[in-house]
Amino acid sequence: MHLGRRIVDLRRSLRARDAMAAVPLVWIAAVVVIDVLAPPDIHLGPLLVAAPAITIGFGGPWLTGLVATLAVVAQVIVAVVRDRDKLISANHWAQIVALVIVGLSVVIFSVLRERRARELNQVRYVSETAQRVVLRPLPKHVGPLRVASIYLAAEAEAKIGGDLYAAVRTDSGTRLLVGDVRGKGMTSVGDAALLLGAFRAAAHRQATLAELAAFLDGSVCWSLTEPGEKEQAGETFITAALLDIPDEGSEVDMIDCGHPPPIVVRDGRVSKIDACQPAPPLGLGDLVHARYQVDTFTFGVGDLLLLYTDGVIEARNSTGAFYPLAKRIPAWSERHPDPFLHRLRRDLLDHVGGRLDDDAAMIAIERLPT
Repeated sequence: MHLGRRIVDLRRSLRARDAMAAVPLVWIAAVVVIDVLAPPDIHLGPLLVAAPAITIGFGGPWLTGLVATLAVVAQVIVAVVRDRDKLISANHWAQIVALVIVGLSVVIFSVLRERRARELNQVRYVSETAQRVVLRPLPKHVGPLRVASIYLAAEAEAKIGGDLYAAVRTDSGTRLLVGDVRGKGMTSVGDAALLLGAFRAAAHRQATLAELAAFLDGSVCWSLTEPGEKEQAGETFITAALLDIPDEGSEVDMIDCGHPPPIVVRDGRVSKIDACQPAPPLGLGDLVHARYQVDTFTFGVGDLLLLYTDGVIEARNSTGAFYPLAKRIPAWSERHPDPFLHRLRRDLLDHVGGRLDDDAAMIAIERLPT
C-alpha cells in the first residue's frame, strides 16, 4: 500500500514539474514575439533573464541550463530579426552577453544548491537513523496497553534531542520511562542514550521500582567519571518518571524524579498524579542521598494515561502564557491514544504559533480489557 502511494505521489510530482517547465518556455516565446513586433525604440530582451530565474525554483542544473541556453538563443533570434539590414547592434550584443553571464551564474547557483540539498538529505538520514537507534518508536500495543507517542524537536532539522521514553515488558506487566535531559545539543543526546540503554538492560529484571531508580541514578552518575566529563558533575541531570503497570489489576506504581506529573483522564475528568515525596532528578542522587518513594495510583480499563515532558507545559504563546494542558483536555472528545495525541500536538503548536522553544515528548496509554 505504501509503495503504491509513493508511486502515485511520484507521478503527481512529475506531472507538476512538467507543467511548471512549460512556464519559462511560454515566457521566452511571448517575449520574443512581442519584442519582434514592438517599435524599434522598445527592447524587451532583458525580460528573458526571468526564464532561468523561474526555472531554478523547481528545476535542477540541467533544466536550468537548458532554459538559460534557450533564452540566449531567443535573444540572438530577436537581434537578427530586428537588425536584419545591418550587423547586430551594440545594444543587442550587450543584452546577449549579459544574458550569458546571468545564465551561467544561475546554473552555478543551482549546482551549489543541489549539492547542499544532497548534504542536507544525508544529515536527515543520519539523524533519523540515530533516532531509530537511540529513541526507538514505542509499539502500538504493549501487553494490555494501547500506546501512542509523539516527539517534537525544537530544532527545525533535528529528529531527536534530550527528551526520551521507553517501554520494557516484564513477567507481570510493563515498565515505562519518560525523561528530559538538562541542556541541549549532542551532549543531551548522549546522556539520553546512556539512560535508555541502562533502562532497557535493567528494567526487565526482577527488581523493585526503587532499585531500578537507584540503578539508573548510578548509571548517570558514573558517566560523569568518564574523562572530560568531571567538569559537568552537579550540572548534568535527568528528570524522569518511572512507572510499573501490571497486566492484572488497576494499581500503578510510580517514582517521580523531578518530572512533570502524569495525567489520568477518566470519564472526561482530568487528574494530575502528583508524587507525595518526589525524588531528585537522576544524576543528583549521590549529592542528596536520595531515597525513592513509590507512589500508587489507579489506572483502569478505559482510562487514558498521559506522560509528557516539560516542553509541553512550559511552551509559551506570544504573550508569554504557558500552555494550559490540564485545562484543555476536558474539552476534547478524543479518548483513544492516537487521535488524542494528534489533537494535543495540533493544539500545542497552535498555542506557540507553530514552533517550540524546547523539545517535547508525549505518550498516551489506554488500558484495554484483558
